[in-house]
This record gives sequence, structure tokens and C-alpha cells, in this order.
Amino acid sequence: MNPLRYLVALLLLATALPAIAQDEPKVATVAATLTKASTELQAIDDATPVARDDKARQALRDRAQAVQETAAEAVRTLTPEMALVQARVAELGAATPGVVEAPEIRQQRRLLAQSQSAIDSAIKRAKLIGIEAKQQIDDIGAAEAEELGQQLSENTGSPLSPTSWAAIVDHFPRDSARLKRFAETELRQFGQRFDRRAAIGLLIGVLAALVLLVPLRRWLHGVGRRYATNHAPGGRVRRSAYALWLVVIGTALPGFAALAIVASLRWGGLVSPAWSRFGAIFVGISFFAAFVSSLGGALLLRNQSTWRLLPIGDAAAQALRPYSWMAAALIFLGQLLIATNMLIGVSAPASSAANAVVALLHIVLLGAILVTLGRLRAAALPDPAKPARNTLLAIVATLVWLVLLVAFGAGLLGYVNFALKVATWLVWGAIVGATLYLMMTFTDDACRTLLSSGNRLGRSANSGFGVDNKTVDQIGVLLSAVMRLLLILLAAGAVMAPFGAGVGSAFELFGTVANGITVGQVTISPGAVLRSVAVLFVALAIMRGLQHWLVNSYLPTTAMDAGAQNSVTMVARYAGIIAAVLWSLGALGIGMEKLAVVLGALSVGIGFGLQAITQNFVSGLILLAERPVKIGDLVRIGNMEGDVKRINVRSTEIEVADRSTLIVPNSELITKTIQNMTLAAPIGRIQLQFSVPLEEDLDAVRAMLFAAFAEKHEVLDNPESKVFIDSIDAGRAKFNCFAYVASPRDAYPIRSELLFTLLRQFREAGIEVGTTATKMELVGPLPGSPVPDQNPDQNPDQNPDRNPGQNPDQNRA
Repeated sequence: MNPLRYLVALLLLATALPAIAQDEPKVATVAATLTKASTELQAIDDATPVARDDKARQALRDRAQAVQETAAEAVRTLTPEMALVQARVAELGAATPGVVEAPEIRQQRRLLAQSQSAIDSAIKRAKLIGIEAKQQIDDIGAAEAEELGQQLSENTGSPLSPTSWAAIVDHFPRDSARLKRFAETELRQFGQRFDRRAAIGLLIGVLAALVLLVPLRRWLHGVGRRYATNHAPGGRVRRSAYALWLVVIGTALPGFAALAIVASLRWGGLVSPAWSRFGAIFVGISFFAAFVSSLGGALLLRNQSTWRLLPIGDAAAQALRPYSWMAAALIFLGQLLIATNMLIGVSAPASSAANAVVALLHIVLLGAILVTLGRLRAAALPDPAKPARNTLLAIVATLVWLVLLVAFGAGLLGYVNFALKVATWLVWGAIVGATLYLMMTFTDDACRTLLSSGNRLGRSANSGFGVDNKTVDQIGVLLSAVMRLLLILLAAGAVMAPFGAGVGSAFELFGTVANGITVGQVTISPGAVLRSVAVLFVALAIMRGLQHWLVNSYLPTTAMDAGAQNSVTMVARYAGIIAAVLWSLGALGIGMEKLAVVLGALSVGIGFGLQAITQNFVSGLILLAERPVKIGDLVRIGNMEGDVKRINVRSTEIEVADRSTLIVPNSELITKTIQNMTLAAPIGRIQLQFSVPLEEDLDAVRAMLFAAFAEKHEVLDNPESKVFIDSIDAGRAKFNCFAYVASPRDAYPIRSELLFTLLRQFREAGIEVGTTATKMELVGPLPGSPVPDQNPDQNPDQNPDRNPGQNPDQNRA
């Protein structure tokens, strides 16, 4: 063996063995962690069938997610180690056939192979555990969705049925006895443990609650108002920050007041173990009810119209404010009643009756709110005979009414759980929507205020990093869009939270409705159709929101002109529509590979019957891309001249001088010659042509022209005005003058003003002005006129004695 090669092998062995030795404990540690994770996953799988309530399932879900994160961390840890081992194997190279390697080299190959095998096995095991954990999480969500479907489909008996009332009466003695025992347990605990120490603690808790609710709350209101007025940045962020401040203190102070009372009772030992859970529920419901009340107050602000976020009047705010109090009270009492029934363990008929009452109160509250909104909207119309068209509000109100009627009917038929779930979900959705509106308004105001060219942070970015003002404004708008998108996603998950583990569980519930029918390779089911329609509406709504954001928020902050902004908006619109349709078809189960057949069939129709439409569509795309004509250009097509107002994909709208609209197919703008007077140099040229007698002072005329041009500030200095004598004819000098204005649209009125001024000055100076003389020569006789008989000898043109400059009559004379 070559001594140099032997030395290199020893060096590799000396450096590889310690590294391999270091890898072994790390791999062993990860393997032990994966073993524990596998054991934990098995325990979760065993506990899933016996988990009956949401709390237990959520705990199992959290444990499964922890296992999934452990597996992912193991993969992240071992992947670099595998790369190192593979690099060492590559350095060592493949064994040469027929060559006997040194024992140290063979040992190194064996150790590296063992290490690579161990790490690879651990990575595969970690990935498998991660997949199993994900499947376990999906199984828990499916179990929740299945149980929710069973609860919603459970018929507990119609409230109108005598059987239901008879069951309530039969169970009333036992339910009342349980309630009595529950109350006596707390009274006994209170009587046994109440002493001076407990009384002092309770008194301190009540006083603390009163301080939090009355003086501290008023003082914090004033502090927030003064800070927003005197110290907060100017603009809309003052109002949204003040509204958010009202929600924070309006939620925290009543909640901490309830917590102070419960804590004082527990500190004195006045709460029995059976009532300890009731105290925790009481505190949580107090926080949420206070949040609902403060949210309504912050958005409505009855007595502070200038600080109000909602675009409504004082009358509407006064009319709607009591409903936020009613909603808070209904949520507090209704949830407290349901929780009390669960703690006591009342009978099923009594629990169903309580749920029916709570559901009915929710339905009545929502119906009253809808009626009030309808009356306010009708009162705000300027002309009741011509109602305003607001399709979105009308659709939402109609859908809510339909859902309320369905919930009310389901409750009467005995599906009380379904009615309660739907009614409370509508109230919950309204709360989430109001919270989303407040947070989106505050986020947009904060981002666009802090990251603006007029703010200190924007000026610092401009001076320190060289970021121009437009870029700073764009960053603020983009950051606001990203933050609001995250808020929308969180709100979507929060809205669907009552139906299980979030959005996924809800769609899984809808996915089990029917199997559907199969047409070719596509399976169409009612759930798939509804999902496709929902996806289409959501995608179109996102597209419209994006277009609205582009037009009103982002594009105004850029340096693009109106034409470029229109091009970006139109391209984004049609791209969004195409993406929405493709997304909807994908949700229906029709992928791109299946659309290829349909597109192939359409190509035949396009080739024969849709040539003009396709030509105009492609021409519209060319116009939007190359922009030979853009919004605001002054163009002339044939004998028509006007301003380009809108460029669509199929046609272009041009407003002519009489304010009518000329619809021009886009192919005309691409294939035919048009004159764009504002494309390259958007300046207008004024041309004046007239003649004066040669006896007049032509220099004076020229000076008067230049003076008239100079007096008009609309006339540009560059290009400079020009005055020419075009020709001399019939004893008159023909002037041809040119001046330039900023826009072709200004040329005609400025030309008229110049003519008025010059004509007045010429008349005062006694200068005769006329038009250019027109010379007309008749060649040959007029059609139909008799030809006179002439002697060739008397033809003047053939008379050699006539002077060529003389008149023929004079020559004859």
C-alpha cells in the first residue's frame, strides 16, 4: 500500500472516529425520545374512544400535537447529522475492486455504515410517528364532528307536546331536590366558615369590585380620551385606538371585579368544593359578557359622534345601544343557567326546557335587532318611494331571517339542541364580526399611520435608509393588508369554533352528507356542489376585496398614472376571476387535466364562431400590456376625437366632445391607424393663419403677436412661439404663427382667446386683417357650356406679336 495513502487513511480515521462517537449519543437520545413519543401516541389512541366531552378531546389533541412536534424536531435534528455522515462516506470514496484496504479503512467504513443506518432508521421512524400523530388529530376531529352531528339531530321532544311537559313535571321533584342540595352545600359551607377574617376578606373583595367598576373605570375612560386627544398621532388612529382602549378596560375591569369577589370568598374558605367550579365559570362568563357590552359601546359611542367608528348617525347609535346590553345579559344568564344545570346534573327534560328558553331568547333578540335595523335603514332613505339598493345587506338580512325561522321551527319540532346551537352561533358570529371590524380598523389605521411618509418613523426610514416617501406608504399599506388577512383567517376559525375544532371539522361535517354520483371520472355530490359554490363566492369576494384594496389603498401610493393603475386593476380582476373559477372547479373535483378535453372542444368553437371575441380579447391584453393607448389619452379615430375613459378586455370607451361615449373594439385600436395626441409629448399646438396688406407695418404685427403670446401664461416658453410669413399673394402677406400649451385640450380655448385679443388690438391699431386669398383657375370650358367658334388666326395664344405679360384683350386693343 502507498505510504501516502496509508497516512491519509489514518488522518481520516483519526478525525472520523471522534465524530462518529459524538453522533452515537445524539442518535440514542433521539431514539429514546421517539420511543416515548410512540408510547404517548398509543396512550392517546387508547384514550380517544372514551373521551366524551370537548375538554377531554382538546387535551388529547394537544398531546397529539406535542407528539407531532417532537417527531418533527427529531427529523430536524437528525437531518444535518445524516448529511455529515454522507459527506464522510463521500470523502472516503467507494471501495476499489480487487484492492485490499487497510484495517483502519474497513473499520471506518463499517462505523459509517452503522451510523448512517441508525440515523436513517431514526428519521424514518420520526416521520412515521408524525404521520400517525396527524392521523390521530384528524380522528379526534372526526369524532367531534360525528358527536356534533348526533347532538344536532337529537329530538328531545317538542315543547308543544304534552309529553314533554309531563316529563318535566315528573322529574321536577328530583331536580328541585338536587338544586336544593347544591344550594344547601354552599350555605352550609358559608355558615360554618364565616368569621371575622372571612368577613373582612369578603368586604375587601366587594370594595375592590366597586372601585374597579365605578371610579377607576371612569378615570381610565378620561385618561384614554385625553391621551387620544393630546398625544396620539393625528388621523383615524385616534378614534380606533380610543375604541380599542374602551373595549380593553370595559372587559378587564368587570371581569377582575368578579374575580375579586370570587377570590375573596375562596380566601375566606366560604366556597365549597362543589361551588368552586361554579365560581370559575362565573368569572369566565363575566369577562365575556363585559366584552360584549364594551364592544357595543366602543363601536356605537352614543354621546361621542365625532369619535364613532361606525358610519351611522346618533339616532341609530341610540337605538342599537340597548341591544348590546341585552346581548351581554342574555349571554351571562343563559350560559350561567346551562352551566348550573350541568353542575347540578338535572334531568334531560329540564335541561332541554332550559335550552329551549335560551334558544328562544336568542332568536327574539336577533329578530328585534333585524327589525330595528330595517326601520333605521328605511328612515335614512332620502326618498322612501325609491328604496336604496344595497344587495349585500339585503342578502345578509334575508339569510339571517331564514336561519332564524329554521331554528325556531326546529325548536318547535323538538330539535332543541339544533335551535340552541344555531341561535347562539348567530350571536357569536355577530360578536366575531364586530370584533373583526374593530381590529381591522385599528390595524389599518396603525400601520398606515406609523408607516407613512409624514410620520417620524417614515421620515427616519427616508433619511436613514434612503427609502422614498412612496415606498414607505406602500410598505404601510402592504403590512396593513397582511395583518388584516391574518385577522380574517383568525375570525374564520373563531366563527366555526362552536362546530368543533375549527374550519376543518365543519367541512368534514358537510363532507359526510352524501356520496354523490359519478359522471365519467368526476364524482358530483351535493356537498361537492355546495363546496364548489362556496369556494367560488369566497374566491370572488377575495378578488373584489383585493381589487378594492388595489384601487383605493395600494395603487394611489404608487407613482403609476391612471392608465397604468387601470391596467394593473383589470389584469388583477380577470386573473382573479380565472383563479376563482379554476379553484371552484377543483373543489368540484374537476382538475386541469380534465379541463383539457373541454378546452380542446372550445377551441373548435373559438376557431369558427368566436374569432371576433377572441381577437378583441387578445387585443385588450395587448393594450393593457404595451399601453399604446391609456386612460386619459386624447385620441382621434377617423373623424371622431375624444378622451379614453376606460379600457376593457373586449372594448375601449372614448368620451367625445358632446359627452357621448364611443365604444371601440380593441382590435380596431391594434389593427388600424389612430392618432394619440398625448402619447409621446402631451402638449398642444396653436396655429394662427391670417393675412395683412403689404402696406401695414409687418414688424409691428409680429411684435403684437409675440406680446399676445407672452401675456398668456398658458403659452409655454419651451418650445418657444414662432411667427412666420408663409407667402405673399395679391398684395397681402400671409402670416403662419405657432404657439404651444401644456395639453392638446387647452389648444382650442387658448386659440380663441388669442384671436379675440389680436383682433381687438389690430382694430385699435388700424391694421386690416383678412384671410388668405384663394385663387381659382378654370381649365377648359364648364361642362355643358357651348364652345365658341374661334379663327385660328385670331387666337390670342397663337399671336406672335402679343406680349406674353399682356392681357389678350389689351393686345387686341
